[in-house]
This record gives sequence, C-alpha cells and structure tokens, in this order.
Amino acid sequence: MPIARSNGLKIAYEVFGDGPPLVLHPGMFQIGAHWTEAGYTSVLATTHTVILVDPLGLGASDAPQDKAAYALSKRADSITAVLDEVGADKAAYWGYSLGALTGFAVAVHAPERLTRLVAGAFDPIDGFDSALDLMRGELGLPADADMYPLIEQGSAADPTLAAVIEAANPAALRANYAAFSTEPGLHAQLAEVDVPMLMYAGADDMWHDAMHTFAERTGTPFTSVPGLGHVAAWSDSAAVLPVVLPFLAADRAS
Repeated sequence: MPIARSNGLKIAYEVFGDGPPLVLHPGMFQIGAHWTEAGYTSVLATTHTVILVDPLGLGASDAPQDKAAYALSKRADSITAVLDEVGADKAAYWGYSLGALTGFAVAVHAPERLTRLVAGAFDPIDGFDSALDLMRGELGLPADADMYPLIEQGSAADPTLAAVIEAANPAALRANYAAFSTEPGLHAQLAEVDVPMLMYAGADDMWHDAMHTFAERTGTPFTSVPGLGHVAAWSDSAAVLPVVLPFLAADRAS
C-alpha cells in the first residue's frame, strides 16, 4: 500500500477511480478496505478518486502506543499528509463513527483542505462520552467503570473486526481509545467552520438525536436513515449511498 508520513508515522492508504478526490475514513476497529467490502468504493470510484485510509494504529499504518499520538490535531495531520502525498490541495471527506470524529478534526484544524464533509453517526455535542454513559447506565455500572474491554469484546464478535483487532497492537488500540473516548464534543468549533457539511445517522442509532440537535442548531443538513442502528447504517451501503451521493455530486459540478 502507498504510505504518507505524518508526525514521523506511516499512514497507509489506497486509491481507486478518477475524478475529484474523496477521502473515506472508517470507524473504530476498521480499516480502509472495509469501505470496499461494504460496497461503497465501487460506486464512488465511478465519479471520484477514492482515497481509503487505514487509521493510525490499525491495518498497515503505524501503531504508536502513546495517547498523545491520537490527539485530534494529529488525526487531522494524518489526513492532510495523505492529501499532500496524492497531490490534492483539497478533497471531500466522508467518515463514519470514529471516522466522522476525524473529519470533524480536519474541519476544525485544516478546513482549507476540505471541499465538503460527510459525517455519519458520531455525537458532535458530547463526543464518545455520551455512548459510554449510555452503556454504563444500561449495565448498571459505576460512572468510572472501564468500558474498553466490553467494547473490544463486543466488536470481536464480528469476524471482520476480530481480524483487525487480532492483527493490531493491543497497547496501540488502548492508546487510541484513551484519546478519542475523552475528547470533548467539537460542536462550538464546528459551528464556526465554513465547510459544507452533511450529517446522517440511522434512526435507531444512539447518536441520532445528538446529531439531529446539532444540525438544527447550526442549519446543517441532516438525514435520518429509517430502521437502521449504528452497525446497519454502516453496512447497508444501498440505503446510505442515495443519501450522500447528491451531496458529493456538487464537487463534480464545481
């Protein structure tokens, strides 16, 4: 895989198709190739130069064990480094879950590199903490309970994610989680960003209402995908692509 370098670390990526550049960034315990497996890449590559990124700590990218390496500004740096490597001054960006958080980080720290931003299923108001509060409440656990082992165990029930987890450095996964799970929501900064943005979430997603609230406050377009939860609104590309394609089409017209 091609490699970009960001803050001395390798960021792996792949490129498909032709047209305006579009970065696709997956969620927690996922790599860039999962977009292809879920049916997105083949469709998007007919109109865009699709850039699939392996997030720091996963896949073929480097896996630092220092929490500071996964700070939001560093996440943004990893995307701009890939854009530099492929020779793109600007690109559209589509991220899901943790990938959406990374997109928020790029919008805040390097908005001049984005033509538009698609954010799927991540809370821009309270960040990942809102999911942790919900999980602790449902399980009757104290507010300081460490949820990472349960999250990893639940994710590993999916064979595709299990393969990524097993191949990764456990300490790097922990450092990544320690960083993003404690980041505050970026709603105030995002509200000031002048980047066209589309948000979406499955109607049954835990972060649906938070995204909807942010969208209403800021006038950001938001689409609720009926009948889908967090995982399904990722895996069901046939339901999601019609939501996003009209928004991305503006890059081809410009």
